Amino acid sequence: MQRIQQGDLVEVIAGKDKGQRGEVVRVLTRKNRVIINGVNILKRHRKARPAPGGQQIPAQIIEFEAPLHLSNVMLVCPETDERTRVGFRFTEDGRKVRYSKKSGSIIE
Repeated sequence: MQRIQQGDLVEVIAGKDKGQRGEVVRVLTRKNRVIINGVNILKRHRKARPAPGGQQIPAQIIEFEAPLHLSNVMLVCPETDERTRVGFRFTEDGRKVRYSKKSGSIIE
């Protein structure tokens, strides 16, 4: 189980987008990175290229969300709406769950 999961609301705590909040779109576990909706937008210029059938695809500028390292984001507690650290505990039925260290509430 990871501290930050897909669908969580997180806040960027370091870098050019510091202070911005967004929802986690994807977690790249092997690289310890996350992609956040609307944060860390980069542009790539794409050359014109041939397409099948003798047509031409025009040159374009593509905007996309680049991954951020996990250490540069913190989870936003759904109860207090503040940044918080994440801990783990076991429930009475033996499930491992995440909880907010600031408020003590369980994060679903």
